Amino acid sequence: QVQLVESGGGLVQAGGSLRISCVASGHTGDIYTMAWFRQAPGKEREFVAAISGTARIYFTDSLKGRFTISRDNAKATVFLHMNSLGPEDTAVYYCAAYFGPWVDSSIRTVQEYQYWGQGTQVTVSS
Repeated sequence: QVQLVESGGGLVQAGGSLRISCVASGHTGDIYTMAWFRQAPGKEREFVAAISGTARIYFTDSLKGRFTISRDNAKATVFLHMNSLGPEDTAVYYCAAYFGPWVDSSIRTVQEYQYWGQGTQVTVSS
């Protein structure tokens, strides 16, 4: 079992930056993928980025250049650094853990992730 707890969300003005974090506990071996998804009101949960235990990264194309993902295996923590935020980034951001093989089509799919955090709200005001 893995428990995931996100933190760092909040209200930020358009153009600002924010870093959110996710701490994993339980089975926290470093041979698994951690990812961020987000869900805006009335929309489906969508993939943001994933990072493997060896720091291999996969990003959704639309967010490359504005968001970065990093990981501290010693602290079982994954970070999402968000820059140049706009109102379209307003969403609940969820951390997820995946223990399967690294396959691009799998790591961006909600149903492939076995463990989820409770989410952290990010609100960007215009």
